Amino acid sequence: MNDWDDRVLALAGVAQAATCVQRIARTGEVEPAAASHTLINSVFITNPSSTVDVYGSIPQLLPGLRTLLDQIGAARQKDVELTRYIVGMLYLARRLSKKPQQLQALGQRIEQVQRQREMFDFAEHRVLENLASIYKDLISPLAKPMHINGHPDFLSKPANQHHIRALLLAGVRSAILWLQVGGKRRHFIFSRRAMAAAAQQLLRRL
Repeated sequence: MNDWDDRVLALAGVAQAATCVQRIARTGEVEPAAASHTLINSVFITNPSSTVDVYGSIPQLLPGLRTLLDQIGAARQKDVELTRYIVGMLYLARRLSKKPQQLQALGQRIEQVQRQREMFDFAEHRVLENLASIYKDLISPLAKPMHINGHPDFLSKPANQHHIRALLLAGVRSAILWLQVGGKRRHFIFSRRAMAAAAQQLLRRL
């Protein structure tokens, strides 16, 4: 694993969150469900020994790697909606990284949910509801609300709203990780080929 691998894996986490959000908004569910589980679990990995450890393994990020390569690779057809979600989460992460008190509060809230999760064996919907509350309280106020496109029937359901906000929190967590491993905005302009090559190489290993 090199620096580009770490950055691409973190970006794949952001891209996977964007993909999951889009699927819930359009269909009411995430398929495969493991794509969402990986991201939700990543929120609670606060002291990883490597970037891969945040997600469990590289195969867990297969949907995100594919989405990322589609967005930054040579393909002409880009999903503008996914790009908007990805850019939005990266922007929120940059804003958050400049607010140490907010970061500290975020860490404390996540630890609290983790303790409750372990002590009371919370069902998934309770975990998603708590993570959604964290996003709404600490992340959403950092910028204008992110507009999510989708079917009104799915977007109006509280369970889907909680799931989407929890995934956005996970996406911001991955975006923070991207910053921590040296990710820069200029990489999308000057290092696009290097990122695409790293994504292709990681996909070949799967």
